[in-house]
Amino acid sequence: MKTYVSPNQRPDTETVVAVGSFDGVHLGHQALIAQLKARAREHRVPSVVYTFDPPTRVLTQGVEFLSTLPEKLDLLARYGVDETVAVPFTAEFAARPKEAFLDDLRTLRPRSIVVGEDFHFGRGRAGGVADLRGVTREVVALPMHQLGGDDIKSTRIRELLKEGDVEGVQRLLGRHYDAQGVVVQGDRLGRTIGWPTANIRVPEGKALPLGVFAVVAITELGPGHQRRYHGMANVGFRPTVNGTGRRFEVHLFDYEGDLYGEEVQVKFFTRLRGEQRFGSLDELKAQIARDAEGAREALRDVR
Repeated sequence: MKTYVSPNQRPDTETVVAVGSFDGVHLGHQALIAQLKARAREHRVPSVVYTFDPPTRVLTQGVEFLSTLPEKLDLLARYGVDETVAVPFTAEFAARPKEAFLDDLRTLRPRSIVVGEDFHFGRGRAGGVADLRGVTREVVALPMHQLGGDDIKSTRIRELLKEGDVEGVQRLLGRHYDAQGVVVQGDRLGRTIGWPTANIRVPEGKALPLGVFAVVAITELGPGHQRRYHGMANVGFRPTVNGTGRRFEVHLFDYEGDLYGEEVQVKFFTRLRGEQRFGSLDELKAQIARDAEGAREALRDVR
């Protein structure tokens, strides 16, 4: 998939364009992508996603994001998008009048534009679907995608993550929620109690569920070299040892080695429990053993 940071970078050819933040690339976004690809095939032109980095609400409302830009680009490529224009979303960009955004879209020469029916753009969200028809006659405005009568939207996914409901999140994404980061050195407490962990540093602002989870970790992320391990993750503030700041730590079952400096992707499968304060390290160690047993059972049929 080709990626640009400005519409002016791509070749001067016709396209079909879908526009939006695509944070998390959930089932609603996937429906948009399916429509995008269908229209692109019909017109025999490239499918292009015009998106924003960071997602608009991260800047305007201070929310956490569901996918980093590399994660989002990987997902868009996986779902078959030909090209992505990922523009830096800054306060200056947000303050532009709607006409400037329409000029961006004209640069992409769209035969068709695909958006959600509630799509707005430009300073004060002044632009809407009707304005897009000044760029191209064919504008497809899809209604909010639903599952079980509930709207599928990034806001709801963030709420579920705060509750630790990773299985609910999976239903709205159509896949397991994941986080990717670099293994850095922690305080090595896990080693002293027999449960060594990889301390994973994710980009600041990445939404993570709090608690203890059954997970699958993928290391050696280069194509054709991936290794998958079952394990358990703890995301939280480690109250038993008076921890400061949120930590994301993963214990890999049946793994021996050193992951420092490596990029690791962690997929969340099941929440085992919330974060707890224990009276002693012995109590904590006994609970971790029970967590490990629960995680192995939850992942028994996962390959």
